[in-house]
Amino acid sequence: MPSRSTPTPKLAIEIQFASPSIETKVGAIASSALIKKWVKKAIQHDGSITLRFVNQSEGKKLNLAFRAKDKATNVLTFPYELTKKTLAADIIFCLPIIQKEASEQDKTVKAHLAHLIIHGCLHAQGLDHVSDKEAKKMENREITLLKTLGFANPYAPI
Repeated sequence: MPSRSTPTPKLAIEIQFASPSIETKVGAIASSALIKKWVKKAIQHDGSITLRFVNQSEGKKLNLAFRAKDKATNVLTFPYELTKKTLAADIIFCLPIIQKEASEQDKTVKAHLAHLIIHGCLHAQGLDHVSDKEAKKMENREITLLKTLGFANPYAPI
């Protein structure tokens, strides 16, 4: 009896860079193909997603405009559409903040970036960490996905 496999989601992934310098820096951390692999591992919907890597200035402007916080943050997720089968979202990554956090947390930038890509993708699918219960569910999902990609638990004590 032939096995039935779940069809792979049809997901269009666009990667944007605020500057050639940021593109070079991201490319030294992870290739576009690897970043897309991480996204596909985290997203179980058809649809489209854009990942944009920005500098601190653009990150700060976006965080102020959309979250009323006058500082750059590591990742911002903007979900536009989410149904049981499809999604559309933009995820913004502030590379200087990610690099700084990785250093402070004694992690590789690659591992921290993989974590934040998974984190942003889960937000795009409706997961959140407002309550303790939601946070635990989201963290467990992140840990599981990162493990399948070969990364350690990002919440484990250093």
